[in-house]
Amino acid sequence: MNRKPLLQKNADEITEKVTRNINKILNQKLKTLEKNQEKLDKKIENQEQRLNQLERQARQRNVVFFGIEENERSYSHLENNLIDFLEKYFSLNINCHDLEAARRIGKKTDKPRPIAVTFATLGSKIKVMQQKKALNDTDYYLKDDYPYHVLEKRKMLQEQVKIEQEKGNKAIIKYDKLVVLKHNKTDADHTDNRKRYLSISPQHEKIAKKILQVPVHKQLKKIKPFKVTQHFNDPPASQKE
Repeated sequence: MNRKPLLQKNADEITEKVTRNINKILNQKLKTLEKNQEKLDKKIENQEQRLNQLERQARQRNVVFFGIEENERSYSHLENNLIDFLEKYFSLNINCHDLEAARRIGKKTDKPRPIAVTFATLGSKIKVMQQKKALNDTDYYLKDDYPYHVLEKRKMLQEQVKIEQEKGNKAIIKYDKLVVLKHNKTDADHTDNRKRYLSISPQHEKIAKKILQVPVHKQLKKIKPFKVTQHFNDPPASQKE
């Protein structure tokens, strides 16, 4: 009896069974790895959000000034220049205790580098930001201190701002988010709404035309006069009984 076909069949069945078991084990391990990867991605995302929030809080009291002459020779000299600048253009009576830190940012070139200033209190920064229009007619200007990734996102959102403005909407960028304010209805829109609200049905319109065609003195004749004296002279209901 030739046993080769039987042995071959058994070998094939064993191979197929082993292959299925291996694939099953690999699939289970793959699913476990995918779940672990998802958890890791979520954890990294949460950590990035937390770091971004911490960085935002760290820069909350910062203002970046542009165009201020770079002639300081020491840190105290830089502080004094900033104090004089703020007193001159913002009429703020401050001293070195109101400035927590100040530093030039970027590589040194022929142009003055921006100065990143950290104010001691958030209130001092708000006062400066509220008066930033005082620099409109000068070579100086200031901005909030944003992280690099936020600056890149704000640049991308500028295009969307233009699109919304072309639609007639007011769009502004708050930190790294686009806020769109739908434009209010015009007076013409309100007038149209009032016209639609005051419109009457055709049947009522015919009745109104008939009333307007009748002279006023004829309409008054149809109204029965109200006798005031008769009303007061009538005895009470108890006396009538």
